[in-house]
Amino acid sequence: METIAVRSRGGDYATREDVLAVQNAKLAGLGKRLAASGAWREHFSRAGLRPDDLADRQALAVLPTLEKADVHSRYPFPFLTVPVAEIVRFCATSGTTGLPVLFGFTRHDWQSTMCDQLSRVFRTAGIVPGDRVYQGYGYGLWIGGSSMDEALRAYGAVNFPIGPGRGELVVQWMRDHAYTATTMSPLWLMTLISLARKAGIDPGRDWKMRVGLFGGQSVSATFRSELEAAMPSGFIAHNIYGSTEAGGPILGVSCEHSHANDEMHLINDDSVLTEVLHPETLLPVGPGEIGEIVITTLDKEASPVVRWRTRDLVRLAEHPFECPCGRSGFPLIGRIIGRSDDMLKIRGVMVYPSQIEDVIAQVGGTVKEAWQIYLEQTAGRLDSLEIAIERSQHCLSTDDALVREVEAGLKARLGLSCRVTCHSEGVLPRYESKATRVIVRASADHGRKAQ
Repeated sequence: METIAVRSRGGDYATREDVLAVQNAKLAGLGKRLAASGAWREHFSRAGLRPDDLADRQALAVLPTLEKADVHSRYPFPFLTVPVAEIVRFCATSGTTGLPVLFGFTRHDWQSTMCDQLSRVFRTAGIVPGDRVYQGYGYGLWIGGSSMDEALRAYGAVNFPIGPGRGELVVQWMRDHAYTATTMSPLWLMTLISLARKAGIDPGRDWKMRVGLFGGQSVSATFRSELEAAMPSGFIAHNIYGSTEAGGPILGVSCEHSHANDEMHLINDDSVLTEVLHPETLLPVGPGEIGEIVITTLDKEASPVVRWRTRDLVRLAEHPFECPCGRSGFPLIGRIIGRSDDMLKIRGVMVYPSQIEDVIAQVGGTVKEAWQIYLEQTAGRLDSLEIAIERSQHCLSTDDALVREVEAGLKARLGLSCRVTCHSEGVLPRYESKATRVIVRASADHGRKAQ
């Protein structure tokens, strides 16, 4: 039976003009579908528009964005455009606060659209049919593991759907089953590397892994380089990006060229139109500027979104349409650097957790996957920052030396003096998927304040 992997690949290398033409045609089709929905007609009316106005691309720019409040107000199935009986699968976002809202998938959404989108991701990263894939994303209502299972089946890969956990067994299976590719959190792979070494297994020698797709947690280039150095020669740790609202982990992936620059292609921009907008003005940003990802699903039959604010902040590449790989139709963005609603303001200074991670990752002797941020809140105001790190058991430096180096790096990067505490390896939490890095606590629980 023909798999998706051997279908025509022309779309992967479409020109930007071709992608824009496809977007325009699909926007018109989306408008016709949404016109049948009372909820969507009401949403468009806020801007004095009707859904079928999407036939003119200029209408998109004046539409109100979709916010969390919009979907919460339409709990439990926000903006569902087909009867529930036509849904084959529901998923929920992992970060939703309060009662989760569910996003539906028709059979076509799940078995065709999403599989086509992920197949393009697989091709871009160099996964091929027949690869033995350790699927390490989680399951349940989260879209990560279940979408990968469906797409790997359609693509013709050999799937080992283990999910996260069972680390002591997995490190042996990675050797014995000779997995060649993986999908998981980068933090989980670092944990597996540590577990393997404790079990007398050398990942670089005993594993056969060639490529990995790592999402759910954005990590620094330094962290990624450490992963690659511990793995077999030539192993590439590709960044991957997506969301439940987008229809899966299908928005971004690095290629063999952009990987070195810590960048990703918006690889399905012809089926999920992606804008990079200033988080306050909501105007498009220019090359090299930081903006928020805003998405419109062009092909999804159930639970489409139009101008959904992901709150994820990225830097648009300096030359977004000039990658040597030839995928010039799909713009380049940097890795996720933070969220517009999670940005920390400490004594008037804007701080992103990714900045702190970058500093820690560049200090030799720290455990790269283990760090926490503690914030002190006084009268509703965040006024001090404490960073907890771990010292590797093989590090020759003292705890005090590591603390001084990290504090100096944070001062130089943030312009703030931060308290740093150093712990032995293994003390701080480990995370199998998304990490909870920021913890706010009352001032009474805090020791010496940052100066």
